[in-house]
Amino acid sequence: EDADRMAERTTNVLLKSIEEPPPQTVWLLCTPSADDVLPTIRSRCRLVTLRIPPADAVAELLVRRDGADPELAARAARASQSHIGLARHLATDADAWDRRRRLLLAPVSLRSVGDAVLAAASLVEAAESEAKEATAERDAREKAELTRALGLESDGKIPPALRAQIRQLEEDQKRRAKRARTDVLDRAMIDLLSFYRDVLTTQMGSDVERVNLDLSDAVDQAARTTSPEQSLTRIAAIEECRSRLRSNAAPLLAVEALMVQLRPQAEGR
Repeated sequence: EDADRMAERTTNVLLKSIEEPPPQTVWLLCTPSADDVLPTIRSRCRLVTLRIPPADAVAELLVRRDGADPELAARAARASQSHIGLARHLATDADAWDRRRRLLLAPVSLRSVGDAVLAAASLVEAAESEAKEATAERDAREKAELTRALGLESDGKIPPALRAQIRQLEEDQKRRAKRARTDVLDRAMIDLLSFYRDVLTTQMGSDVERVNLDLSDAVDQAARTTSPEQSLTRIAAIEECRSRLRSNAAPLLAVEALMVQLRPQAEGR
């Protein structure tokens, strides 16, 4: 997974294994776009393009596999824009809808720069908490397995000769936790994009079905009180925040800058 995130030195090491794989081995490199993978790797692969499933198919899966309520499954599939994992989260977590609603309504309720800073801090804190929750169990299991493989007691002292292996695992886990936090924030950005996309299509008189059917009143209000140009400016600001987060900018600073730009008063500056 995430083959597009490999560092160039990692890709060079992988190249030889792809050219001469071990017996009975097939490499699957998953990436949002083939263009995100180095040409040396891409030229040695067969491209299999997977399309986004329709919302109806995602809803049917949630009902059949997870026992979700059909109406809730349909709402979750549309709100997640056919992201199966996120749709399942929305369909099975009673608090997920409330968190999402607060996220999408926060920008339109900001009245000052101070409000924007507080909203950004809340979003980043929530992302860190969710990422920690998602990785904590796996981290503990990996450390226990490594400790057992090294013949150590779980609460015993680690010999100096083995500390490097434990330290390497901890560093890998820290990188994974950081990536998980970035992924959570990126999902939040995608949700915000869906809101302003709904606002823009309303302003343009499009008959495209809304993603956020449960927030129709807020979408209509934003569409009436702003212009299409302002909606496009906000969409561009969200995309810029996503780019900054991917380039390892400080998450809090990146999200603070975004929230300041999303304030309703920002147009009058």
